[in-house]
Amino acid sequence: MKTTFRPALMLFGALTLVVGGLYPLAVTGIGYAAFPDQVRGSLVTQGGRTVGSRLIGQSFASPGYFWGRPSATAPMAYNAIASAGSNLGPLNPALMAAVRGRVAALRAADPGNTAPVPVDLVTASASGLDPEISLAAARYQAGRVARARTLPRERVEALIGATAIMPLFSVFGEARVNVLALNLALDRAYTRAD
Repeated sequence: MKTTFRPALMLFGALTLVVGGLYPLAVTGIGYAAFPDQVRGSLVTQGGRTVGSRLIGQSFASPGYFWGRPSATAPMAYNAIASAGSNLGPLNPALMAAVRGRVAALRAADPGNTAPVPVDLVTASASGLDPEISLAAARYQAGRVARARTLPRERVEALIGATAIMPLFSVFGEARVNVLALNLALDRAYTRAD
């Protein structure tokens, strides 16, 4: 028994050192060297102050800002610690009621807008923290944002186009807009909405 215990203990110690210490340090070091922005959380700073992350959605409630996808995180919306979707199926009455309520809220915020509401404005993503919306969702909101900031709609739509993220190699993914980046660009270009 003594002859097997000592090698097993030595192997356990060596693996603990390699897998629990050296490997994480090496991966973290390579991450900081190769991808420093991502390792630090892709934080967005403005005026020396952190205002968010390009990777995590956040709530914008003012009509003068673009709104992101709804969040299904608990106990509060856009809770990065509790990333999760609602897990409600498409025929679940609770999901259908939530979607109807979100459509009604969007219609109430922009009563003159008769365009179909894009699905990503009324359904939460799988993570509940999606930082991006489709170009259709951004364009749907352009009129409301333009009126709230007393701007011509064309200027707001031009800003959407300027901040759009196009598919990789024009093939992979969909054209989309990062809501935080769009709202910050809107603030930089035009008077900030309250």
